[in-house]
Amino acid sequence: MSHRKIAVAMAGSAALLLSACGGGGGGSSASSSTPAASGGSADAGGAAAAPTTLSTKDPARAAADLVIWSDADRAPVVQKYADQFGKENGISVAVQIAPDTRQQFKDATKVGKGPDVVVGAHDWLGELVQNSAVAPVNLSAADQGKFAPSSIAATKYNGQVYGVPYAIENIGLIRNTALAPNAPKTMNELLTTGKGLVSSKKATNVLAQQVGKKGDAYFGYPYLSAFEGGGIFGTKPNGDYDPAKVIVNSAGSVKGGQLLGQLGKDKVLSTNVDDKNVAALFEGKKVPYMISGPWAIDGIKKAGINYEVSPLPTVDGGGAMKPFLGVQMFYVSAKAKNATFAQEFVTKYVPREDVQMALFTAGNRPPALTSAYDKVAAKNPDVKAWFEAGKEGKPMPNIPAMNSVWEPLGQALADIISGQDPKGRLGKAQTEIVANIKQG
Repeated sequence: MSHRKIAVAMAGSAALLLSACGGGGGGSSASSSTPAASGGSADAGGAAAAPTTLSTKDPARAAADLVIWSDADRAPVVQKYADQFGKENGISVAVQIAPDTRQQFKDATKVGKGPDVVVGAHDWLGELVQNSAVAPVNLSAADQGKFAPSSIAATKYNGQVYGVPYAIENIGLIRNTALAPNAPKTMNELLTTGKGLVSSKKATNVLAQQVGKKGDAYFGYPYLSAFEGGGIFGTKPNGDYDPAKVIVNSAGSVKGGQLLGQLGKDKVLSTNVDDKNVAALFEGKKVPYMISGPWAIDGIKKAGINYEVSPLPTVDGGGAMKPFLGVQMFYVSAKAKNATFAQEFVTKYVPREDVQMALFTAGNRPPALTSAYDKVAAKNPDVKAWFEAGKEGKPMPNIPAMNSVWEPLGQALADIISGQDPKGRLGKAQTEIVANIKQG
C-alpha cells in the first residue's frame, strides 16, 4: 500500500502535529531536510518554530518538553488536540516527521536522541520490545474495555499492553458498481463476472491487486488463510503466534499457492501490477474489482467511481479469505525524557472519542474506540463495510520473527504467480524463513 508522507513538523506550546503510517506494505519517503537540533520548540505560550523534518543521516530530538515522532498524514487533524494538551499542562510540545519512522526510532533511541512518543503500526511491537525501545503503557482495564478487542490484542506482547490504538485497517474487495453491481460471494463468481466483462471489452482486467516483481506477502496472505491449516505461523496454546511453528509449506498454504498460480496463469494477477500502478489501474474505470484497503478510497472518489466495499470472497475447497488486521497505535519510548507527559498524552488524550473520530477523517481507517466506531459507522457506510470485511481477520503477527517472513514469502508468491510450482517454491520459502528466524 502506498501512504503519502508530507515533510511537515511543527513545535510549540500549542502546536503538535501527529499522523500515522500503515503496515504490511511499502510507502513513499518524505523529502528530508536538516532539523535544527535546538529548534522545533518554543516556550509555553510562545510562537511555534518553523516546520522541520528529521535528517535521515542524523536524527536529532527537538528541544521541547514533549517530543513525538511520526509521519504527517494526520497532522492537520490532531494539531488542535495537541494544542489543548500543551495549554493544559503549560509545556512545549514538538513533532518531528521521520522519513523512516521505525528504523530512525530504533537507531535514535539507542543513543538518547529519540522522542518521548512514536506513532506507528502494531506489527513493529515485538521488535521494539526486543530492542528495549518502548515501555508498557498505563491503560486501565476499564479503558481497555472501551476498544475493539482485536485492537487491544494487537497492542499486547507477552500479555503486556505497549500502546494505545486509534485505528484498525484491513483489506477487502472494492468494486466498481457500474461494472459489477453485485458483490461476489465466491471467487468463482468474481472470475465469471470479471472475465465476461473483459471478453465483452467493457473491462481490461478482471482484478486490480498489487503483486510486483518481488511479491507482496500482505496481499498474498488471504489466499493462504482461506484453506484449513494455511498461513504463516501456527499458534501457542494461549493463541499467540509461535515463531517455532512456520506453516508456509503446510498443505493449506500450498492450496492457497495453487490458487495464486492459477490466477497468474489466467492473467487475473500479474507481477506487472504493483503499489505504484494498482490504484491507477482501478481508477481508470476499466476494472470491476480491486483488492485494497481504506487508503485507496480517496483516489477512487476523486476518479468519480461509484463503488462498494465487501468482504473478500470464499474459495472452492476452502473458506473465506481472511485478511490481516493492522492496528495503528501510539507508543511511549522506553527512553522517554518526559515519561509522565508521554503517558498522560497517550493514555488520556488518544482514547478520547473526539480524537479517535477526528483521526478517522484522514485516511478512512475505522476507529479502534468502540463508541467512536459506532458514531462514524452510523453515518458512513464504508466504515461498517470495512469492519465486515475484516471480521474473519486476525491481527498481523507482531512477533520479531515476522521480519524474517515478508521478503522470502513475498518473492515466493510472485514466483508462483509467474508460473513456478507452488509446493516446491513454498517449501523453499519455508526453509529460508526458518533459517532467517534462527539467525535472529
